[in-house]
Amino acid sequence: MSLSVAMSAASTGLQAAQAGLRTVSDNIANVNTPGYVRKTLDQQPLAVNGMGAGVTVNGVKRVTDQYLQLASLTASSEASRWNMVSQYLDNAQSLFGDPASDSFYFSRLDTIWSGFAAAADDPSSSLARTQAIFNVEDFVDETSRINGQINDLGRNLDTQMTADISRANDLLDQINRLNVDISRATLVRADASGSQNIQSGLVDELSKLLNVRIAERPQGGVTVRSAEGIMLAGDGAAKLAYNRTDSTKGYISATPADGLGMAQPIQITAGEIRGLLDLRDTELPKLSDQLGEFVTRAAEQINAAHNDSVAFPAPATLTGKDTGQALATAFNNFGGQSTVAIVNASGVIQRRVAIDFTAGTMSIDGGVAASYGAASNIPASLNAALGAFGTASFANGALSITAAGGNGVAMDEGTSSKAGKGFSHFFGLNDLIKSSGYSYDTGLTTGDAHGFVAGDQITLRLALPDGKPINDVSVSVPATPNMSDLLASLNSTTTGVGLYGQFALDANGALKFTASAPTNATVSVVTDNTQRGVGGPSISELFGLGVIQRSARAGSYSVDPTIVASPTKLALGQLDLGVGAGQPSLRAGDGRGAMAISNAGEVATGFSAAGSLGAVTMTVSRYAAEFGGSIGRNAAAAETRKSSAEAVETEAITRRQSVEGVNLDEELVRLTTYQQAFSASARMIQAAKDMFDVLSSML
Repeated sequence: MSLSVAMSAASTGLQAAQAGLRTVSDNIANVNTPGYVRKTLDQQPLAVNGMGAGVTVNGVKRVTDQYLQLASLTASSEASRWNMVSQYLDNAQSLFGDPASDSFYFSRLDTIWSGFAAAADDPSSSLARTQAIFNVEDFVDETSRINGQINDLGRNLDTQMTADISRANDLLDQINRLNVDISRATLVRADASGSQNIQSGLVDELSKLLNVRIAERPQGGVTVRSAEGIMLAGDGAAKLAYNRTDSTKGYISATPADGLGMAQPIQITAGEIRGLLDLRDTELPKLSDQLGEFVTRAAEQINAAHNDSVAFPAPATLTGKDTGQALATAFNNFGGQSTVAIVNASGVIQRRVAIDFTAGTMSIDGGVAASYGAASNIPASLNAALGAFGTASFANGALSITAAGGNGVAMDEGTSSKAGKGFSHFFGLNDLIKSSGYSYDTGLTTGDAHGFVAGDQITLRLALPDGKPINDVSVSVPATPNMSDLLASLNSTTTGVGLYGQFALDANGALKFTASAPTNATVSVVTDNTQRGVGGPSISELFGLGVIQRSARAGSYSVDPTIVASPTKLALGQLDLGVGAGQPSLRAGDGRGAMAISNAGEVATGFSAAGSLGAVTMTVSRYAAEFGGSIGRNAAAAETRKSSAEAVETEAITRRQSVEGVNLDEELVRLTTYQQAFSASARMIQAAKDMFDVLSSML
């Protein structure tokens, strides 16, 4: 070996040892620095003409494991998602109160039943009547409060989502800028680990917001892509945007870095943003919808009993609610029998009209039944049958019956039924609990007229279950008149939703959408410019389509203000049609109506699918228990998912840190090794110098 080769080996070894010592020194100094990844020296033998001539240093590299990095990013995304879901579902659960306390929301139903039972024992007690009314007011007011706060949580989610998207855009921009620094350092073989550590920390933070795919670039740095591969950062940073309306599901889109391409919806399956989307578009609307379904059926059973009951003295007028239907369809599809009676102040019947919907006849005071013809003739025929004792009219979707001469109106529902409701109940003639909305159980069939203005349009958005939009379709109301024609337009495979599912009317006339596999699309209402008749409801209002209608339903109820102002108008008795002529059919001490209301919670009721419960038939009291349990189960399930995800995250981070973290014992070994290498190289240089001096003196 020549002296020059020896000097080369010694000097390069000396330089490598110095670089190694600096690397170890950095590792030891940053042993407790969060996000620091230990470094090692990348060196290889230096050969000249096939002979070893020392060592060359290619640079400093970070010790990473790509698999463990991806595993920790995935685990962090999942943990962040379920942490957000668990937090908000726990908040939502707390709105209903403590199940062990008397203030628990679902306990208010029991208070209503016991209040009317007390009123049944003493119908003449104004205190019992007032307390019974207060219990119902408390129930509907608490329902409205809870629903309002659930909707407030949804608005908070929008605010937090906007902040998260803004932060994600900042992170993508910083990651992209660091790529330039890392590439420049890599090109000149400088130490880029500082920038790489910062970039790694930014990627870790980004993964908590949304799940991303990370890949190293050959020139240094990383590329960031969405789950389906859309470039978010690398050679320029994309701009994320949160797209939403009050009536449609939200989704995230990415505009390319150059700004020239179209914004593309991206798939997000994990991260805090996924949790916010799940809460805003699925979990909270489901909870609000189920609350609406619960209070709707509870109010229906209370109203069913109240409509089949009569106050003493009987009210002079019974005015129903706006059914949203025209005369052509409002009286269709009734079956069974019902009785309208005009009674005097003593409760003696003055005029009695029996309506047989099945036979299509009316009889006056037990006389011969006469046909009333088409169902649309019922108001006019009833008005004629009442004669001088009263009037009946139907206008703006509402039925009204008024007694004349200081008399009152009394109803006996009998066996009448349409959409599961009696005659008086369907029209809301004597509702205790009023609603500002419409009953989604319209009682319409495919053969009924739809009544909507031809040419008006409703725009529906089809989306994937995660909110990513598929298509917007605008459906025009057909000129052909029947509900079957409207359904055909909605279900068209070219201008409707037919490629992704079907709309259909159920047995009660409720309009339901059933998605087709494998897309399992969801439908929301973008705009609805339809109108039923002049000034009537739109399609979405009448049938309860879209999140706006469903979320507002639970807050639309209130106790009849006339009854609140005058508790004597509370219907606690029932019409007795079996008394002899001249005998009172109503009595002041009759509490049968109050007892019927107190038992309303035990009447089997059909509930539509809502929230976590499918379509079921059970009592209101049983549904209250199931609903309350499902709220707790959902919150507990989210907490379990959160705990599981955090455990996986902790394990993934621990394993990643075992590779990337600094081990002082290992670093001390490397320090000793580099020190010895430095000393050996220095001695070799000294030996070469001594040999050179000897040779020089010999010459």
